[in-house]
Amino acid sequence: MVLLKLHTMTTHVQLTPEASSQATALDEVKVQLGRAAPAGPVWLDCCDRLLRLPELRAIEAWLQQQGCRLERLQAREPLALVPAAALGIETELLREPEATAAAPPPADQLTIHRGTLRSGDHLEVEGSLLVLGDVNPGARVSAGGDVRVWGRLRGVAHAGSRGDRRARIVALQLRPLQLRIADAVARGPEELPPAGFCEQAVLEQGAIAIQPADPHWPRPES
Repeated sequence: MVLLKLHTMTTHVQLTPEASSQATALDEVKVQLGRAAPAGPVWLDCCDRLLRLPELRAIEAWLQQQGCRLERLQAREPLALVPAAALGIETELLREPEATAAAPPPADQLTIHRGTLRSGDHLEVEGSLLVLGDVNPGARVSAGGDVRVWGRLRGVAHAGSRGDRRARIVALQLRPLQLRIADAVARGPEELPPAGFCEQAVLEQGAIAIQPADPHWPRPES
């Protein structure tokens, strides 16, 4: 969208972004200003476009014909200010507003899935996940926090998918095709667990280790 706004006696002209521009910078300036000569100096915001020296000279010459002058060029890239500085035009480097990062969901935000996940099923949640059933070979589960399976885990499980290295994978029978915790990957153990034992996979010194499961939920704060 082409914007034109007035601030006191200064006319502000903003070019469209490079990706959506369909006209030359000079044509956009002409369209925005129309036939009425600006009442004062012009400030040109070139957005993300890198205007070459001939383009800027053409804009400056046309504005002079209208009885006004190009006083300042604003840009988001330092390189875009070079031609303006060469012509003696004031320059201003604009900073993009920093995006506010969305707070990650707490790891103890729990999603409960009731039922067995079969080959081809893929369940992904932002917090922690509790599956009341089996995760069969060919099925995948992924969670930003813990993955807990009240049944047999024989598919693929990824805990801490957003980088939480404290996350863990717990199952009554922990025999997955693949385990992932944060960015660490491992294959599941092949031998069956001792009868009556629940197991968990955790990160220890950057590697995934299998051990008897800690019964606490949610995890104790470290």
